[in-house]
Amino acid sequence: MIEAGVAAGIALFTAIVSVHNRLYTKIGEVDKRVDQIELRVAEHYVQKQELSVALQKMEDHMIRIENKLDQIVLRNG
Repeated sequence: MIEAGVAAGIALFTAIVSVHNRLYTKIGEVDKRVDQIELRVAEHYVQKQELSVALQKMEDHMIRIENKLDQIVLRNG
């Protein structure tokens, strides 16, 4: 009777350890996948310097348009 209890205890302990290891393996896989997604997202976002250059070009064009409008208003005013 005691031997059956010990065997059942060992089997239970082994099952718990096995489930524990599987969970940690799955958690590790999910962690790696999240890291890969973070890397992909970071690669596809526009870098701050590129955005700054594009905004500066747009601002320069807007200033040119504004100056032309000012000249038209002064001529007609």
